Amino acid sequence: MHELKGRVKWEIPSLQDLEEVLHSAPSSCRHGDEVWPNLFLGDMFMSHDKFGLYQLGITHVLNASHGKLCCKGSDDFYGTTVKYYGVPANDLPTFDLSPYFYPAAEFIHQALTSGGRVFVHCAVGVSRSAALVLAYLMIHHHLSLLSSIRCVQQKRWIFPNRGFLRQLIGLDQKLQDDGLNE
Repeated sequence: MHELKGRVKWEIPSLQDLEEVLHSAPSSCRHGDEVWPNLFLGDMFMSHDKFGLYQLGITHVLNASHGKLCCKGSDDFYGTTVKYYGVPANDLPTFDLSPYFYPAAEFIHQALTSGGRVFVHCAVGVSRSAALVLAYLMIHHHLSLLSSIRCVQQKRWIFPNRGFLRQLIGLDQKLQDDGLNE
């Protein structure tokens, strides 16, 4: 980190640095983990467990694999008590997830600031959904990408694919250039 015009700047990590950090974490995953207060990250198994979500008090579901065969999610599936947002992402390094960073972060932010509890998922809960949770922490909590990863890793093993990591590095750089992250 270094000081620039009164702002703290940090080194933007390389893809290799991030992968080393991601590989270094314990690799255990449950179906759902609370990775930030009232923000849960998990898999499709948990997303299909309406009673389990009810027990957790989930009021909002963000499905990062909307429309994929493995993930049933829709407004109809959860009924009127849960607000639903679907992101039709493929877990491929070539898929551009970045257009969804801000809308997904806003969905999570609105839910949490209104007293809700959010469950973000994809098929396994380590790549697509994890990337969207990281973007939320960067955009709304002004954490660097590396700090966001370390924060989530304390609660859940994650490993966004290389394409998503590159897009998150771009977001990290943009937020730092705009002076939005400290």
